[in-house]
Amino acid sequence: QVQLVESGGGLVQAGGSLRLSCVASGRTFSRYAMGWFRRAPGKEREFVAGISQNGGSTYYADSVKGRFTISRDNAKNTVYLQMNSLKPEDTALYYCAAAVGVVGTTTVQYWGQGTQVTVSS
Repeated sequence: QVQLVESGGGLVQAGGSLRLSCVASGRTFSRYAMGWFRRAPGKEREFVAGISQNGGSTYYADSVKGRFTISRDNAKNTVYLQMNSLKPEDTALYYCAAAVGVVGTTTVQYWGQGTQVTVSS
């Protein structure tokens, strides 16, 4: 069992930055690919970014490519999402996820509770 706890969300003006963190419990963190998803009001949850078990491979949704950066520190059981040049359309509840294989909706085994990001115009 893996428990994921996100932090770092908040209210920011358009063009600003935030860094989300997700700490995982347990000793198996490095076995999982990790990712971030988001759910905007009235929309389905969507993939944002993913990172391989050793951090050597990262991938992003087109909507955030070039603005967001995912990273991980296996010694700290933590995955990060650095979000720059934020836009009002980035407003959503952001979820951390642990997956087997490439991160995707069907491969996620564990979800966090989410942290709210609100971007004002």
